[in-house]
Amino acid sequence: MQVLAAGLTDIGKKRKTNQDAIYLDLEKNFFVVADGMGGHNGGDIASAMAVKCIPEYVIEHFSEDPIQLMRNSIRYANAAIHKKSKIDAKLQGMGTTSVALLFKHDTRPEGNGQALVVYLANVGDSRCYLINSHQLYQMSADHSLVQEKLALSIIGGVGDYTRESAAFDPQKNIIVRTVGFEENVDVDVFTYKVSKNDMLLICSDGLHGRVSDRDILYTINTHVPTPGESTKENLQAAVKALIDLANHNGGNDNISVILVLAK
Repeated sequence: MQVLAAGLTDIGKKRKTNQDAIYLDLEKNFFVVADGMGGHNGGDIASAMAVKCIPEYVIEHFSEDPIQLMRNSIRYANAAIHKKSKIDAKLQGMGTTSVALLFKHDTRPEGNGQALVVYLANVGDSRCYLINSHQLYQMSADHSLVQEKLALSIIGGVGDYTRESAAFDPQKNIIVRTVGFEENVDVDVFTYKVSKNDMLLICSDGLHGRVSDRDILYTINTHVPTPGESTKENLQAAVKALIDLANHNGGNDNISVILVLAK
Protein backbone atom coordinates (compact mmCIF):
# COMPACT_ATOMS: atom_id res chain seq x y z
CA MET A 1 0.00 0.00 0.00
CA GLN A 2 1.05 3.55 -0.74
CA VAL A 3 0.92 6.14 2.04
CA LEU A 4 -0.12 9.72 1.25
CA ALA A 5 -0.16 12.54 3.80
CA ALA A 6 -0.77 16.24 4.25
CA GLY A 7 -0.43 18.47 7.28
CA LEU A 8 -0.72 22.06 8.46
CA THR A 9 -0.30 24.00 11.69
CA ASP A 10 -2.07 27.31 12.28
CA ILE A 11 -1.80 29.97 14.99
CA GLY A 12 -5.58 30.25 15.33
CA LYS A 13 -7.42 33.52 16.00
CA LYS A 14 -6.68 34.26 19.65
CA ARG A 15 -3.06 33.28 20.39
CA LYS A 16 -0.04 35.54 19.80
CA THR A 17 2.30 32.62 19.08
CA ASN A 18 1.98 29.10 17.69
CA GLN A 19 3.10 26.61 20.33
CA ASP A 20 2.15 23.63 18.15
CA ALA A 21 4.61 21.84 15.88
CA ILE A 22 4.25 19.08 13.29
CA TYR A 23 6.55 16.65 11.48
CA LEU A 24 5.95 14.65 8.29
CA ASP A 25 8.40 12.10 6.84
CA LEU A 26 6.99 10.34 3.78
CA GLU A 27 10.16 8.32 3.34
CA LYS A 28 9.86 6.66 6.76
CA ASN A 29 6.05 7.07 6.87
CA PHE A 30 6.40 8.77 10.24
CA PHE A 31 4.30 11.67 11.54
CA VAL A 32 4.16 13.74 14.74
CA VAL A 33 1.95 16.45 16.24
CA ALA A 34 3.07 18.26 19.41
CA ASP A 35 1.19 20.90 21.41
CA GLY A 36 3.49 22.77 23.79
CA MET A 37 2.77 24.51 27.06
CA GLY A 38 4.55 26.31 29.86
CA GLY A 39 5.56 29.93 30.25
CA HIS A 40 6.08 32.66 27.68
CA ASN A 41 8.48 30.72 25.46
CA GLY A 42 8.41 27.26 27.00
CA GLY A 43 5.60 25.82 24.89
CA ASP A 44 7.27 26.84 21.64
CA ILE A 45 10.54 25.28 22.71
CA ALA A 46 9.02 22.07 24.09
CA SER A 47 6.99 21.29 20.97
CA ALA A 48 9.91 22.19 18.68
CA MET A 49 12.18 19.87 20.67
CA ALA A 50 9.58 17.09 20.47
CA VAL A 51 9.36 17.19 16.66
CA LYS A 52 13.15 17.26 16.50
CA CYS A 53 14.03 14.61 19.11
CA ILE A 54 11.30 12.05 18.39
CA PRO A 55 12.17 11.68 14.66
CA GLU A 56 15.87 11.87 15.50
CA TYR A 57 15.53 8.80 17.71
CA VAL A 58 13.30 6.94 15.25
CA ILE A 59 15.68 7.46 12.33
CA GLU A 60 18.73 6.42 14.34
CA HIS A 61 17.08 3.31 15.82
CA PHE A 62 14.74 2.38 12.96
CA SER A 63 15.54 -1.34 13.16
CA GLU A 64 14.42 -1.52 16.81
CA ASP A 65 11.17 -3.32 17.65
CA PRO A 66 8.51 -0.80 16.52
CA ILE A 67 6.60 -0.75 19.81
CA GLN A 68 9.76 -0.08 21.80
CA LEU A 69 10.93 2.34 19.13
CA MET A 70 7.83 4.49 19.53
CA ARG A 71 7.90 4.38 23.32
CA ASN A 72 11.61 5.09 23.53
CA SER A 73 11.48 7.95 21.02
CA ILE A 74 9.07 9.89 23.22
CA ARG A 75 11.05 9.03 26.34
CA TYR A 76 14.14 10.36 24.57
CA ALA A 77 12.35 13.64 23.86
CA ASN A 78 11.05 13.73 27.42
CA ALA A 79 14.57 13.50 28.84
CA ALA A 80 15.88 16.25 26.55
CA ILE A 81 13.01 18.65 27.29
CA HIS A 82 13.13 18.01 31.03
CA LYS A 83 16.90 18.55 31.10
CA LYS A 84 16.58 21.87 29.27
CA SER A 85 13.88 23.07 31.67
CA LYS A 86 16.20 22.35 34.59
CA ILE A 87 19.07 24.30 33.03
CA ASP A 88 17.02 27.42 32.19
CA ALA A 89 14.81 28.71 35.03
CA LYS A 90 12.62 30.62 32.54
CA LEU A 91 11.63 27.29 30.99
CA GLN A 92 10.84 25.49 34.23
CA GLY A 93 7.63 23.50 33.97
CA MET A 94 7.47 23.40 30.19
CA GLY A 95 6.11 20.35 28.45
CA THR A 96 4.26 19.20 25.37
CA THR A 97 1.75 16.68 24.18
CA SER A 98 2.95 14.26 21.53
CA VAL A 99 1.06 11.96 19.20
CA ALA A 100 3.05 10.01 16.63
CA LEU A 101 2.31 7.49 13.87
CA LEU A 102 4.72 5.06 12.24
CA PHE A 103 3.58 2.87 9.31
CA LYS A 104 5.65 -0.29 8.80
CA HIS A 105 5.10 -3.60 7.05
CA ASP A 106 4.81 -6.54 9.42
CA THR A 107 7.99 -8.55 8.92
CA ARG A 108 7.00 -11.41 11.22
CA PRO A 109 6.44 -14.77 9.48
CA GLU A 110 2.70 -14.61 10.21
CA GLY A 111 2.61 -11.13 8.69
CA ASN A 112 4.15 -12.41 5.43
CA GLY A 113 5.87 -9.04 5.08
CA GLN A 114 2.72 -7.71 3.40
CA ALA A 115 0.45 -6.42 6.16
CA LEU A 116 0.82 -2.71 6.85
CA VAL A 117 0.73 -1.90 10.56
CA VAL A 118 0.51 1.54 12.14
CA TYR A 119 2.15 2.09 15.51
CA LEU A 120 0.56 4.89 17.49
CA ALA A 121 2.20 6.56 20.49
CA ASN A 122 0.69 9.39 22.51
CA VAL A 123 1.11 11.46 25.65
CA GLY A 124 -1.34 14.21 26.55
CA ASP A 125 -4.57 15.20 24.83
CA SER A 126 -3.54 15.48 21.20
CA ARG A 127 -5.52 12.78 19.43
CA CYS A 128 -5.47 10.13 16.74
CA TYR A 129 -8.62 9.20 14.82
CA LEU A 130 -9.23 6.40 12.34
CA ILE A 131 -11.55 6.96 9.39
CA ASN A 132 -12.63 3.57 8.05
CA SER A 133 -15.53 3.07 5.62
CA HIS A 134 -16.61 6.70 6.18
CA GLN A 135 -16.85 6.20 9.95
CA LEU A 136 -14.73 7.95 12.61
CA TYR A 137 -13.13 6.21 15.60
CA GLN A 138 -10.97 7.79 18.29
CA MET A 139 -7.92 5.55 18.66
CA SER A 140 -5.96 7.40 21.35
CA ALA A 141 -7.01 8.05 24.94
CA ASP A 142 -6.66 11.60 26.31
CA HIS A 143 -4.43 11.99 29.35
CA SER A 144 -6.65 14.69 30.78
CA LEU A 145 -8.56 15.45 33.94
CA VAL A 146 -11.93 15.17 32.20
CA GLN A 147 -10.95 11.76 30.77
CA GLU A 148 -10.17 10.58 34.31
CA LYS A 149 -13.55 11.86 35.46
CA LEU A 150 -15.21 10.06 32.56
CA ALA A 151 -13.40 6.80 33.34
CA LEU A 152 -14.34 7.10 37.01
CA SER A 153 -18.00 7.51 36.05
CA ILE A 154 -18.20 4.85 33.31
CA ILE A 155 -15.83 2.22 34.71
CA GLY A 156 -15.98 3.01 38.40
CA GLY A 157 -19.69 3.79 38.51
CA VAL A 158 -19.08 7.05 40.36
CA GLY A 159 -21.44 9.88 39.39
CA ASP A 160 -23.08 10.49 36.02
CA TYR A 161 -20.29 12.29 34.16
CA THR A 162 -20.66 11.90 30.37
CA ARG A 163 -18.85 12.88 27.15
CA GLU A 164 -21.37 15.73 26.91
CA SER A 165 -20.39 16.86 30.42
CA ALA A 166 -16.72 16.73 29.42
CA ALA A 167 -17.33 18.99 26.41
CA PHE A 168 -18.49 21.81 28.67
CA ASP A 169 -16.25 21.15 31.68
CA PRO A 170 -14.20 24.28 32.58
CA GLN A 171 -11.31 21.92 33.44
CA LYS A 172 -11.29 20.25 30.01
CA ASN A 173 -7.90 21.77 29.11
CA ILE A 174 -6.11 20.35 32.15
CA ILE A 175 -3.87 17.45 31.13
CA VAL A 176 -2.31 15.03 33.57
CA ARG A 177 0.56 13.68 31.49
CA THR A 178 3.00 15.58 29.28
CA VAL A 179 6.36 15.12 27.60
CA GLY A 180 9.11 16.94 29.50
CA PHE A 181 7.33 18.10 32.63
CA GLU A 182 8.59 15.22 34.79
CA GLU A 183 11.78 13.18 34.69
CA ASN A 184 9.95 10.07 33.49
CA VAL A 185 6.85 9.65 31.36
CA ASP A 186 4.42 6.83 30.62
CA VAL A 187 3.75 6.45 26.90
CA ASP A 188 0.68 4.75 25.46
CA VAL A 189 1.49 2.67 22.38
CA PHE A 190 -1.15 0.95 20.21
CA THR A 191 -0.97 -1.07 17.02
CA TYR A 192 -3.51 -1.37 14.23
CA LYS A 193 -3.44 -3.46 11.05
CA VAL A 194 -4.19 -0.99 8.30
CA SER A 195 -6.79 -1.74 5.65
CA LYS A 196 -6.66 -0.26 2.16
CA ASN A 197 -8.28 3.21 2.06
CA ASP A 198 -8.00 3.73 5.81
CA MET A 199 -7.23 7.29 6.87
CA LEU A 200 -5.62 8.34 10.13
CA LEU A 201 -5.89 11.84 11.51
CA ILE A 202 -3.63 13.22 14.24
CA CYS A 203 -4.37 16.65 15.69
CA SER A 204 -3.96 19.01 18.61
CA ASP A 205 -6.89 20.03 20.79
CA GLY A 206 -7.15 23.22 18.76
CA LEU A 207 -9.09 21.02 16.33
CA HIS A 208 -10.95 18.49 18.45
CA GLY A 209 -11.70 21.08 21.14
CA ARG A 210 -13.53 23.33 18.65
CA VAL A 211 -14.87 20.88 16.05
CA SER A 212 -17.12 17.95 16.89
CA ASP A 213 -16.30 14.40 15.82
CA ARG A 214 -19.33 14.52 13.53
CA ASP A 215 -18.09 17.66 11.78
CA ILE A 216 -14.55 16.30 11.52
CA LEU A 217 -15.91 13.22 9.77
CA TYR A 218 -18.23 15.23 7.50
CA THR A 219 -15.37 17.51 6.43
CA ILE A 220 -13.04 14.64 5.61
CA ASN A 221 -15.72 12.68 3.76
CA THR A 222 -16.58 15.81 1.75
CA HIS A 223 -13.02 16.41 0.59
CA VAL A 224 -11.95 12.75 0.35
CA PRO A 225 -15.16 11.06 -0.78
CA THR A 226 -13.43 8.16 -2.53
CA PRO A 227 -10.14 7.39 -0.72
CA GLY A 228 -8.95 4.90 -3.34
CA GLU A 229 -9.06 7.59 -6.04
CA SER A 230 -7.80 10.45 -3.88
CA THR A 231 -4.58 12.42 -4.20
CA LYS A 232 -2.39 14.40 -1.86
CA GLU A 233 -4.27 17.49 -3.03
CA ASN A 234 -7.52 16.01 -1.70
CA LEU A 235 -5.86 15.46 1.68
CA GLN A 236 -4.47 18.98 1.71
CA ALA A 237 -7.93 20.37 0.98
CA ALA A 238 -9.40 18.35 3.86
CA VAL A 239 -6.69 19.51 6.27
CA LYS A 240 -7.19 23.17 5.32
CA ALA A 241 -10.96 22.83 5.63
CA LEU A 242 -10.61 21.37 9.14
CA ILE A 243 -8.38 24.24 10.23
CA ASP A 244 -10.74 26.78 8.65
CA LEU A 245 -13.65 25.20 10.53
CA ALA A 246 -11.81 25.35 13.87
CA ASN A 247 -11.07 29.03 13.23
CA HIS A 248 -14.69 29.63 12.22
CA ASN A 249 -15.74 28.10 15.55
CA GLY A 250 -13.61 30.55 17.51
CA GLY A 251 -10.00 29.57 16.83
CA ASN A 252 -9.23 29.90 20.54
CA ASP A 253 -6.09 27.77 20.31
CA ASN A 254 -3.34 26.82 17.88
CA ILE A 255 -4.53 24.16 15.44
CA SER A 256 -2.44 21.31 14.00
CA VAL A 257 -3.66 18.56 11.70
CA ILE A 258 -2.01 15.70 9.79
CA LEU A 259 -4.14 13.41 7.63
CA VAL A 260 -2.66 10.14 6.30
CA LEU A 261 -4.23 7.83 3.71
CA ALA A 262 -3.23 4.22 2.96
CA LYS A 263 -4.21 3.35 -0.61
